[in-house]
Amino acid sequence: MMRRMILNRLGTSVLSLFLLVTIVFFLIHATPGGPAYSILGMHATPEAVAALNKQMGLDHPLWQQYGIWWAHLFEGNLGYSFTQHAPVASLMGSYLANSIILYVLATVIAVLFSVLIGMFQGYWAERTPGVLIGAGQIIVYSIPTFFIGVMLILFFAIYVSWFPPGGIGGDQSAGGVLNIGSYFHHMVLPAITIALPLTAGLSRYFGHQARSEYRLDYVRTARARGVPPLRIAVNHVLRNAIRPLVTVIGMMIPGIFVGGILTESVFNYPGLGWLLWRSALEQDYPTLSAIVLLIGVLTILGNLAADLTNSILDVRVRYE
Repeated sequence: MMRRMILNRLGTSVLSLFLLVTIVFFLIHATPGGPAYSILGMHATPEAVAALNKQMGLDHPLWQQYGIWWAHLFEGNLGYSFTQHAPVASLMGSYLANSIILYVLATVIAVLFSVLIGMFQGYWAERTPGVLIGAGQIIVYSIPTFFIGVMLILFFAIYVSWFPPGGIGGDQSAGGVLNIGSYFHHMVLPAITIALPLTAGLSRYFGHQARSEYRLDYVRTARARGVPPLRIAVNHVLRNAIRPLVTVIGMMIPGIFVGGILTESVFNYPGLGWLLWRSALEQDYPTLSAIVLLIGVLTILGNLAADLTNSILDVRVRYE
């Protein structure tokens, strides 16, 4: 049964990847004037457009271009950025590590605080502390990400000068060693900016799960037997309520990237979000399509990993 479930999930993921690549391919060709005009601009000469079409294989029939597109993807060839004069794969590689570190740090912060806040909210549900926590979650979740970033810069970078207002830091010291402290010092405010809306959404969901667990009979029985509240929370409520959170985290990967795009633009942080924003301004369609593909692939893989992890943690998922 476990093997069948894994095969079903893998089959769904492969189909999703196929549809994603196909949709991105036809979206590129649906741009006004075709990909060549999108790259060179609408004022490009017909001779320049014809030369670029021949160079990129765009003078072939559409079905042949579709096959070439797949062949290039399997080779790791994501195209060439004519605005930044570099292969897209190497260009993305120089920004990808920065984004991964930032997003992982923000996700860890969000998950830790979501569990902590959600446990308190579940315990104090329908009482004043729980109601206040719920109101705070709605307020934070409703604030735009860029506004959170600007407010953090105004207070922590300009008013109290605890953190730098932007950039990435990590300059090498006199001995040629990377300054890790400066690197993470520059990352604090962007990570908090991404983590705050995530924490508001995840903690609200986890709070509902914890509240449902607190209402079950086994928790009431444990209380009647005199089990300490902390032991009930950690050994019983937390263990059962945290399982669905794994799936939710996998589904929030697109939201993390959307928040990352705005955050990296506000803080001038050189990551994939900043590269996507710059590519959109410069109409760099090869880079744009490659980043969209990468985000889609990571979303599909994240959902697959969440499903498999959830099935391992909860045997009921396997039977369903």
